[in-house]
Amino acid sequence: MTQNTKTQDGTTQSHLSSTAPSKLPPKKLYGALALAEMVTWALLILGMVLKYSGITEALVPVFGLVHGVVFLAYCVVTVFVWVNQRWGFVRGLLGLASAIIPFATLPFERATARRGLLEGGWRLAPGGEQPSGAVEKLQALCLRRPVAASVVGAVLIAAATAALLAVGPPVPKG
Repeated sequence: MTQNTKTQDGTTQSHLSSTAPSKLPPKKLYGALALAEMVTWALLILGMVLKYSGITEALVPVFGLVHGVVFLAYCVVTVFVWVNQRWGFVRGLLGLASAIIPFATLPFERATARRGLLEGGWRLAPGGEQPSGAVEKLQALCLRRPVAASVVGAVLIAAATAALLAVGPPVPKG
C-alpha cells in the first residue's frame, strides 16, 4: 500500500507503508517452509523404513540431506518471522522445537496463524518501521536486498550442511 505525505515545501512524497502487500508475506513463507519440513520428515522416515526392512539403504542419505537442508531453512525462517511478528520467547522456541518433532511444523504454523500471529507484511521492509537493535537491522537489510539475502542465506545453509556432513550422521553407524 502506497501512502502519500506532504512535505514542508508542499510537495507530495510517496512511500510504502509497513502493511504494503508482499509477494511472499510472512504467513505464506512460513506456511510453505512448515509444509516442506513436514514432507521431508515423511520422506526421511520412509527411507528409514525401507532401509530397516531390508529393501534399500539408498534413500536415507538422499532424503536425509534434503530434510537437513529444509530443516535448517525452516529454522532460519522461524527466527526471521519471530523477529518480524514480535513473538514472545516461548512462542519462538516452540517454533524452533516443532522442527525437531516429526510432523509438528505444520500444526504449529496453523495454530500460530489461527491466533493471528502471522498476519501482516514485513514490518521492517523499505518504507516500514525503523529497525531497533542488531537483529532488526540485519532483517531490514535482508528485506531491502532480498535476492542478495537469499543467496547469502543459501550459501550459509550449504556451509552448515557441509559442516554437518563432515561431522557425520546424528546416530553413529553400527
